[in-house]
Amino acid sequence: MTTFDDREKAFEAKFAHDEEMLFRITARRNKLLGQWAAERMGLTAAETDSYYKSVVQADFEEAGDEDVVRKVLGDLTGAGVDTNDAEVRQALAELAIEARRQMLEAK
Repeated sequence: MTTFDDREKAFEAKFAHDEEMLFRITARRNKLLGQWAAERMGLTAAETDSYYKSVVQADFEEAGDEDVVRKVLGDLTGAGVDTNDAEVRQALAELAIEARRQMLEAK
């Protein structure tokens, strides 16, 4: 193999690693958002467990964060929690930082 081939494989491996880490951080963020929303709705521990899993699953509906925001906002509003789009997006942003911190500590 040539040096070029070695570099190409190294770049591909780094790209795959970075994409996997981004996926894990996003899933962790969604879990934390689900837990945050469940707490605001006053769910039990078992209900919280089920709910955050549904939030993580909701992220697979479409690209981007809109599906997650739409689900959480709809669920909070449906549960009678006084909230709005900006508050959910703010929580999403803050929890993204926390998720990244948790994932880097776990390494």
